[in-house]
Amino acid sequence: MTATPDSASDIAARARLLELIKELAVVRGKVILSSGAEADYYIDLRRITLHHEASRLVGQVMLSLIDDAGIDFECAGGLTMGADPVGTAVMHAATDAGRTVDAFVVRKAQKSYGMGRQVEGPSVEGRKVLVLEDTSTTGGSALTAVEGVRKAGGNVVAVAVIVDRDTGAKEKIEAETGVPYLFAFGKDELGLS
Repeated sequence: MTATPDSASDIAARARLLELIKELAVVRGKVILSSGAEADYYIDLRRITLHHEASRLVGQVMLSLIDDAGIDFECAGGLTMGADPVGTAVMHAATDAGRTVDAFVVRKAQKSYGMGRQVEGPSVEGRKVLVLEDTSTTGGSALTAVEGVRKAGGNVVAVAVIVDRDTGAKEKIEAETGVPYLFAFGKDELGLS
């Protein structure tokens, strides 16, 4: 599910972010993805989510995407490391809009020391949670994050990614979690069809 931005500011932010993704994040050539699959290109969104200009745009575009879909949430984050800067960007965009949204980080596994937590940051227990990821191929990272958040008592309301590779993650995540999967950009918009 993708939504269309409605304000001039959101439209401009989306257009500029798309330009930056095409310029900085799309790397062409044979690569092995985290899923083990081979691809002719790689979308390195850390080049975007950690970029001085693009990070702010990520927050604005993702917040607009979620708002346009009518999804109410209190916390945003996902599996470390791809989701970390996305959650922080959404948190800052919400703050800029006068809203309160906390960010969180989901570890790949629960810690065996300290407080033994898998979900770090402000508590997600009893709260509406948006699970984020930069991009998804198989949906595995998002599914691990959803499971961790649910174990921590959070109410996952949606999963959202910056770029959907159109490789079945949407269908898998929606089927296994029962929540909507949203994305800001499809691979076709990046000229990768």
